Amino acid sequence: MFSRRLAVAGMTALVMAGLGGCSGDAGGTHTSAGNRVRTMDGAPTPSPDTVSGLRDGVRHVSAVTTKATRPHLVRRCTSATRRVTHTRRTGSGKRRSVRTWYTTEHYQRCGKVRQGTETYRRVTRPEHWCVRLDDVGGKRSHDDVWYRVTHTTYGDASAAHDHARLRFSPLAVGC
Repeated sequence: MFSRRLAVAGMTALVMAGLGGCSGDAGGTHTSAGNRVRTMDGAPTPSPDTVSGLRDGVRHVSAVTTKATRPHLVRRCTSATRRVTHTRRTGSGKRRSVRTWYTTEHYQRCGKVRQGTETYRRVTRPEHWCVRLDDVGGKRSHDDVWYRVTHTTYGDASAAHDHARLRFSPLAVGC
């Protein structure tokens, strides 16, 4: 039964991979988050969350960390015992009998306990990458809009020429 399910799952994966190759996409740069950055040479069908405009600038905001302390937890085990009930049933009908006896089982009870403190680096502002666009959505009055993007989208946008038309899916508006 399990081998049949495994075979069906394998065939499904092969069919999905084959259909993915026939999607009719013109190519381009796909990022790990599914974002797409390209110049307007080939015009793909835009998704609802895709923005386009002229590249105006890029910005990398580095992470800010600070030292902090937290409790240091260690695993501590102690020996413990518990009473275990055993039951044996024999016979059937009127001759049925039940015998019950008890034993003591030894085991280790483990848990985390606090033992002092430890210092670590706490992230107060995460690292993020931004791209600024002009003429967003083809509107000349919609300029200087910052979008937060993935690292790979940022790399593609920073490699593009100034005022090149870009199209990508942002993570957020603002930087």
